[in-house]
Amino acid sequence: MRMRTQRQVVDYSLQKRALLREVHSGRMGTYEVCDASPYLKNAARFHGEPTETRCPVCRRENLTHVHYIYGDELKQSAGQARSKTELPVLAMTFREFQVFVVEVCRGCGWNHLVEQYLLGRDGLGESGPNAPSPSTRRRREAAE
Repeated sequence: MRMRTQRQVVDYSLQKRALLREVHSGRMGTYEVCDASPYLKNAARFHGEPTETRCPVCRRENLTHVHYIYGDELKQSAGQARSKTELPVLAMTFREFQVFVVEVCRGCGWNHLVEQYLLGRDGLGESGPNAPSPSTRRRREAAE
């Protein structure tokens, strides 16, 4: 589900497929890719969004998506895992922040960056070919 202010989406599915090819061919060991930290596993447990997708490595458990937020405006909240339900509220509260979505298998420890994107009120601003860029809007706001 795409949020209204979501923009600049980067999808990492091609990297994931290439990495899984290496693992399934035996050129890379599972110990190299199933290395989720205890912090990441806890974030998946308490803030993660369960998916219907089975782990591509162990094939025993479904993956969990963890959403990490980063941005200058977030101050102490930067780097925290947040539930997906919190993101629309944060998007209306802050002008701009990055979201990194990591898939995690809580069983074997597989983890991979799925996508990243920007959220925030700046995405609601003027749009179209003649609209000022975000950096131009920031300069205008700073001058006011």
